[in-house]
Amino acid sequence: MAKDDTTCSFCGRPRSQVNMLIAGISGHICDSCIGQAQSIVKEELQEKSKLNIEHSLSLLKPAEIKSKLDEFVIGQDDAKKVLSVGVYNHYKRLVYHKDEIKDDVDIEKSNVILVGRTGTGKTLLAKTIAKLLNVPFCIADATVLTEAGYVGEDVESILSRLLQAADYDVEFAERGIVFIDEIDKIARKSDNPSITRDVSGEGVQQALLKLLEGAEVNVPPQGGRKHPEQKMIQIKTKNILFICGGAFDGVEKIIGRRINRQAIGFSSAELERVDDDNLLKYIIPTDLKDFGLIPELIGRFPVLTYLNPLDEKSLRRILTEPKNSLIKQYVKLFELDGIELSFDGKVLDFIVEKAMEFKLGARGLRSICEAILNDAMFNVPSQEDVKEFKVTLSYAKEQFSRSKIANLKVA
Repeated sequence: MAKDDTTCSFCGRPRSQVNMLIAGISGHICDSCIGQAQSIVKEELQEKSKLNIEHSLSLLKPAEIKSKLDEFVIGQDDAKKVLSVGVYNHYKRLVYHKDEIKDDVDIEKSNVILVGRTGTGKTLLAKTIAKLLNVPFCIADATVLTEAGYVGEDVESILSRLLQAADYDVEFAERGIVFIDEIDKIARKSDNPSITRDVSGEGVQQALLKLLEGAEVNVPPQGGRKHPEQKMIQIKTKNILFICGGAFDGVEKIIGRRINRQAIGFSSAELERVDDDNLLKYIIPTDLKDFGLIPELIGRFPVLTYLNPLDEKSLRRILTEPKNSLIKQYVKLFELDGIELSFDGKVLDFIVEKAMEFKLGARGLRSICEAILNDAMFNVPSQEDVKEFKVTLSYAKEQFSRSKIANLKVA
């Protein structure tokens, strides 16, 4: 019987000294070398992933994140600082968990709740952060969520969006950031028993708990309940940062009652320091509990911050200063047709005045601009001899008076 002198092309051991020898096109490899090669590949991939996070970390320190936000969002310094620190700590936490943990310190994530009136920039802050990060990011709407078994979406659909944003890379998705908008819409409707189920209220809050704290969740890759036959994907939420935003309409009354109760026994000078125009700055977790969020949910959002209501000065700056300001957008739209658009300074003051009147925040600016420029955007592109268009105060007032929005009554 001929002697088998086949050896491993990597370590040189003969077939008799290994468990398995796999033949290739021009060589052989033993099971031991395969195991070592697998370990090397795994370490290289982990190191590459860690380097990517550390690279992002070196580029995006808290002050730098806030500086980037300042280019797109006017004011709201407190909220921007909180978000910048939250995102930065999220990166550090990811790097920390990649390393071998040599002590018993386990850094918990700091989920954030943003409270602010409509049009103050909650969603804009989230969208702007999405442009700055090297982690997957998605925005989900809490208003469509219902308890399992009812018409609507399950809470797991939130992670489906994150998975899609990560291009179905589970490991990448597991270090992402999720912004849940309109979180106040799932507040418990009443403490009183009712014959109808609150399918989009407290039940949804209970279902969110496992996502927020950290668990292995079975996620439908296509989302929703339309494809029950689809294979589920397991996602660990321990390293996913959740940021929630909501207007919490009516919470200011709750804050006001609490402050008035606490004011008994204080001097009048101390009472005068309370800012009645911005009660949100005094918000505490207890106010959210009184509003209708369950204590278990509030406890999973250790960071609570607020957005200031926008005054005339802020709205004026929003119109012109940010990189993506409304005025710059309209100038660009006309420029695409070869037309130079310009505004009188008094027109901008008029737009701000009407936005304050309708109490819609920054969103109101867009509605008023559309009302003023709609006719011009309809007619001017067809007029080939027109190369520039200037919006005067008289033109703005005339166009606005003819619009439907001008006839709205504000309470």
